[in-house]
Amino acid sequence: MAHIRQIILDTETTGLDPALGNRILEIGGVEIVNRQPTGKHFHRYINPERDSEEGALQVHGITREFLADKPKFREIAQEFLDYIAGAELVIHNAPFDIAFLNHELRLLSMKPISAVCPSVIDTLKQARELHPGKRNNLDALCERYQINNAGRTLHGALLDAQLLAEVYLAMTRGQGSLMIEAGPATVARTEVGERGKVEIIVLRASDEELAAHDQQMAEIDKASGGKCLWKAV
Repeated sequence: MAHIRQIILDTETTGLDPALGNRILEIGGVEIVNRQPTGKHFHRYINPERDSEEGALQVHGITREFLADKPKFREIAQEFLDYIAGAELVIHNAPFDIAFLNHELRLLSMKPISAVCPSVIDTLKQARELHPGKRNNLDALCERYQINNAGRTLHGALLDAQLLAEVYLAMTRGQGSLMIEAGPATVARTEVGERGKVEIIVLRASDEELAAHDQQMAEIDKASGGKCLWKAV
């Protein structure tokens, strides 16, 4: 059986736009193979050789003084590329992180991320498709999938990558935790019991979700001029 190797990745940066000279100051990666954690993490603080913008500093709290003795990106670039090589990357709001990583690589005259990784999954795009009209940032997804993020007061690349790994598994396959000893399922799944009997476990919609559904159906019915077929069934 082929091994599916994925790297759940997150970065922290000095600002929002690499075109304005902003740089990466932290990278965190978590490896999973066939949906199981391997314990092979990647975590580096990086000296960006500049200050963070005030808004970014409020998000991650990582000061230039703290980063002064940390390696520059050129010193960890090959180590990072060796870590992710051949893996499928899983990133929340992937275009943001990929743009910064490609900017850093371009400054070193190195090939872009696409040259070493076959594909990239954007979990923000997935979440928006699964939960349209709802908040889909990492904190909201942790709450939705009952993942403990109590230790997250400021953003940190490795912590966020670890949380995103749990969110991704819960969101894509109903596996609510990275741990094998996971508790009761948080999404619908099927189990085959003794004698081949299939028990279907159903996650009931909350009152809030039912109300949102009714409102959505009412808006669709109104837009159709009252011609929705389900009302006639």
